[in-house]
Amino acid sequence: MNSPFKAIALRCIGIGTAIALLGCHPADDGHSRDGLLYCSQGTPSSFNPQLNTSATVVEATSFQLYDRLVDISDDGHQLLPGLAERWDTNDEATVYTFYLRRNVRFHHTDYFSPSRMFNADDVLFSFNRIVDKTHPYHYVGGGEYSFFTSVGLPLMVKSISALDEHTVQFELFAPDSTFITNLATNFSVLLSAEYGEMLSTQGQRHLIDKHPIGTGPYRFYRYKDEQYIKYKRHNDYWKGRPALTNVVYDITPNGTMRLAKLLTGECDVMALPLASDLSLLRSKPSLELQYQSGFNLGYWAFNTEREPFNNPRVRRALSMAVDRAPIMEAVYYGTASPADSLLPPASWAYHSSIDRADFNRTEARKLLTEAGYPNGFSMDIWVMPVQRAYNPNAKKMALLMQENLRAIGVKVNMVTYDWGVFRTKLSQGLHDSVLIGWTADNADPDNFFRPLLSCQAKFAGTNRAMWCDKYFDRLIDNARQSIDLQTRKDLYMQAQFYLNEQMPLVPIAHGMRMQAVRKHIHGLEVEAFGGINFSTVTVE
Repeated sequence: MNSPFKAIALRCIGIGTAIALLGCHPADDGHSRDGLLYCSQGTPSSFNPQLNTSATVVEATSFQLYDRLVDISDDGHQLLPGLAERWDTNDEATVYTFYLRRNVRFHHTDYFSPSRMFNADDVLFSFNRIVDKTHPYHYVGGGEYSFFTSVGLPLMVKSISALDEHTVQFELFAPDSTFITNLATNFSVLLSAEYGEMLSTQGQRHLIDKHPIGTGPYRFYRYKDEQYIKYKRHNDYWKGRPALTNVVYDITPNGTMRLAKLLTGECDVMALPLASDLSLLRSKPSLELQYQSGFNLGYWAFNTEREPFNNPRVRRALSMAVDRAPIMEAVYYGTASPADSLLPPASWAYHSSIDRADFNRTEARKLLTEAGYPNGFSMDIWVMPVQRAYNPNAKKMALLMQENLRAIGVKVNMVTYDWGVFRTKLSQGLHDSVLIGWTADNADPDNFFRPLLSCQAKFAGTNRAMWCDKYFDRLIDNARQSIDLQTRKDLYMQAQFYLNEQMPLVPIAHGMRMQAVRKHIHGLEVEAFGGINFSTVTVE
């Protein structure tokens, strides 16, 4: 019988030296080794997650190469010590002092040999690069820092100073209840100032994001574009030496191919299994399907700078024309819950009383007529070319929506590009509408509202609706500046009702994060806020 699985079983799909070093092995060989092969989905555009909000970059780098000042608990509700052992703030909540961990070593590689331990200079280097436009590294890599711009960090921080070698102080212009949680995100990684100085001396600053140096459990070893990434163990990791000597990312964009490699034992862990393959995965005794409800949102955003999408009636009509029930069944296969707000129900600021614009073709046609489009119009829906927990199959979703919209006279053309080009063109506002989503980096509601829909996020390129509304921004700004939880809840409730009225985007679903793992892999868990962490993994 000719089948892709049989063909793959007969050979090891080579990814060069990286796989050769780990070895190709059958599914049930009972072997023991100290390396892991991960079938990842995409090629990272950078090895520094400070630079953009790409989930592919976060997955490839954040937990493997770097650490943060502050960590966050699995449920997202508790802040934990990271490279800062502790911190305190003044009574006005405008000055934060971080007391740094001692004896933390940076990576030693064939391109950099650190001469000192982690200290305050590295914190200043890492964050001044983001907030200070005169910093020698600010514009290296493009100078966008889209997450930090979208949450307003450059406008938030008045100064960063070193009180001594192991104490750093951040002074803010105003109180901000999200400041610490933003330092705990996957983007807030710490770089080596000494490495930056060396590259400056060599005239090679651009290498800082291509040949990375961090303090994380693994160090960069080798990379081949669109094929593999190889990391080696950081033997002096401050949390303890990882069990795995090698971690290899086998870059496999095709979901069926990732499944085939997992089934034949070529991969130990598989990213983003297709929803349609879940029953097969559950039937295999050698595999474990891991999943967790994610703090994420799959949504349909309208470019509100373009006609007719600058009209709230048109946006509401399009929303009411789409029947979500078939989408939940055919796209998510029971792996998501319908969304009626940006916030998932697990959020402390979620309000269940929002009167969502449900499926109603008659009302949709009426709204289009009132808006001046009785005969409908033509529009594009941009379809992201990658799988995500919040949208495992954007093309299928768009096809279902295309049929729905045709019934009210709206003709839909589907558009897609390579993922890198897709993101660039979205940031430039060249779309009519787009099916995309967001995975939160912590449990604070601001991490949904601000990166997705604030005016700052529009300029940062993460606001896919290109929507800038001063009233909405005032609501979330006031919520961020308050330290009273009930006040914040009330303001976020107002924000949710206002978004339901204006509808710059249509919430579709909150998806479960999933990964498939061979049962000889232990200590791996699904990260609720994105990324994957191999630092505590062992191989039986």
